[in-house]
Amino acid sequence: MLRWILVVVIAVSALLFVPIFRSNSEGTLYKGTDGYPWWNDAVFYEVFLRSFYDSNGDGKGDIQGLIEKLDYLNDGNPDTEIDLGVTGLWLMPIMPSPSYHGYDVTDYFDINPDYGTLKDFKLLLEEAHKRGIRVIIDLVLNHTSREHPWFTSALSSKSSEFRDYYLWEDEDPGYRGPTGGPVWHKSITGYYYGVFGDGMPDLNLRNPKVIDEIEKITRFWLKDMKVDGFRMDAVSHFVEEGQLQKNTKSTHDWLKGFYKMYKSINPNAFAVGEVSNGTAVVSTYGGDEMDTGFEFDTAAGIISSARTARQNPIRAAHAIASRSYPLNQFSTFISNHDTNRSFNEFRLDLDIAKVGATLLLTGPGNPFMYYGEEVGMEGLKPDEDIRLPMQWDATSTAGFTTGKPWRSPNDDIEALNVAAQDDDPNSLLNHYRKLIHFRNKHDVMRIGAWVRVRTPQQSVYAFLRQSEKDTYLVLTNLSGQPVSDYELSLNPDDGTISGNQVQELFNGVEVNAPTLTAEGGFEAYKPVNELAPYQVLIVEISQDN
Repeated sequence: MLRWILVVVIAVSALLFVPIFRSNSEGTLYKGTDGYPWWNDAVFYEVFLRSFYDSNGDGKGDIQGLIEKLDYLNDGNPDTEIDLGVTGLWLMPIMPSPSYHGYDVTDYFDINPDYGTLKDFKLLLEEAHKRGIRVIIDLVLNHTSREHPWFTSALSSKSSEFRDYYLWEDEDPGYRGPTGGPVWHKSITGYYYGVFGDGMPDLNLRNPKVIDEIEKITRFWLKDMKVDGFRMDAVSHFVEEGQLQKNTKSTHDWLKGFYKMYKSINPNAFAVGEVSNGTAVVSTYGGDEMDTGFEFDTAAGIISSARTARQNPIRAAHAIASRSYPLNQFSTFISNHDTNRSFNEFRLDLDIAKVGATLLLTGPGNPFMYYGEEVGMEGLKPDEDIRLPMQWDATSTAGFTTGKPWRSPNDDIEALNVAAQDDDPNSLLNHYRKLIHFRNKHDVMRIGAWVRVRTPQQSVYAFLRQSEKDTYLVLTNLSGQPVSDYELSLNPDDGTISGNQVQELFNGVEVNAPTLTAEGGFEAYKPVNELAPYQVLIVEISQDN
């Protein structure tokens, strides 16, 4: 009788789709600056291990290579600024996979042998944590590899115990995917669903047995291996509702169960999701589904404003994001492993790339940067060409390996490498370093609200970062021309300030103070008479002590 009751419970749960995740709390919640989540204190750096640094000469980057380069990312000494200053790492897939990219996993409990071992990975976590770097890993739950043992068994027989781990039909349903491509793939035992191709069959996330497996996977990486969280791949595709295959209510419900589960394992665990849509959709995943989502509209705004020297795109993106999410609970970026590299988007212009870096690292949200972005690495799709070896120096292998690299580095790397830019105070690398260290040292740049500051001059972008303790005015000349006609105004409907004592903190230049209106705003304010080309000012505005 008990057996039949269990069958009914499982069947009803699948029908109603209530995720069967367990939630037993095993940790204490840690908060960062002023009680905000720790990820608001972080600048994340995305690493493709295969292309970062090769420690053994086999031409492929590995975990030991990343360990050797940790001091480049953060040397653990907050008083030095010779490191990049990043305090978070996102590692693209590190689990065994038949592909170079790793997004088709064959074993969720091990490390890709090209990269090392679980022992190597534990050492990486230990060394990263010593330096104040938290580590999140790509977690690919929407699908597995076609070569995963679950799928090979499911493919072999309709009576396989793993058959319902995937989605099957006897006849081709005939509809296509969200981007117009085929999603039902023919096999010897039926048609299976794979939104990303026949090599990546989708898991049946309605199946309680699959949910149990996912809980074991999550617990292993959070509790046993002690990673700090996950980048969640392709979350908008998790649970289909017939021909509705993206951003379904069932996906949102599933994520709510997953959120409770991973927070019960480690309340400090951070999950950032890939929802490749605009703010209006990404913002619906917040709160009790995942901690943050990537802000694709803000990335587009940064690129557009930097390229065109016009404030409207990024101002609109910042305004919409700031009112669409809880304060700073969204993740910003310029480019990643799925997009053309930002330096190409910036027309291979170092000054424009610096503007992009400024907009990313002074704006609201928690920022992510892609490896090599800080030296201007180039790359246009196909994907392999936006994931090339990191450019450490100008040698034929870019200082990436002593052997033959798995992919040849870019040809034009003479100036676009770490060694060439390391000691040049005006380099793109040192602009990134300066911005990141400034952000690390000033709380308001990490947790402060975004407040609009108006100017009729399109080539100038101004805003406040404001917290209970501090108010900073961020001002950027987006253009390569000096600008003098850029009068700033703070409308009390946008925000107010309570003092007019000023100090420019980023470059140490002398600045004028605003004259406050009775409502706490200002009009026709010019911190300096003329903004130099691409100049950045960060002005602290405080009360008279």
